[in-house]
Formats: sequence, structure tokens, C-alpha cells
Amino acid sequence: MIRTILTVDNNKLTLLLPDDFLGKQVEIIAFILDEVKSQAASKKKLKTFSAIELDTRGYSFNRDEANER
Repeated sequence: MIRTILTVDNNKLTLLLPDDFLGKQVEIIAFILDEVKSQAASKKKLKTFSAIELDTRGYSFNRDEANER
């Protein structure tokens, strides 16, 4: 795998690949790093489940009662 980050100064790019890439399928992806960082930050928004509110104060879990048949 080859990963290179560069600043482009024109719209043409030539890639030199290793010999072991010959005859194999290669995927090339180009994107602007600033866009990826802003999209990742917006996707990390925490989800809250405010539709249901339960008051669990004073509740204690009884394993034997839960497994009782």
C-alpha cells in the first residue's frame, strides 16, 4: 500500500508505482483533506435518546428473580 499526501500546483498528476503492482487492480482515490476532516467531525455528533425517560433511582437488579422460570 502506498499513501502520499501532497499539495497540488496543477491539474495533472503522474504516479510511479512499484513493480509488484503490475498486472494487479489498483484503486486511486483523490479528495481534499479539509473536506474529509469537516465531514468526520459532523458525523461524530453524539446521539441522545430523549424519547424515553426512566427514573431508576432506588432500583436494584435481582439476578435470581430475572432468571427465575
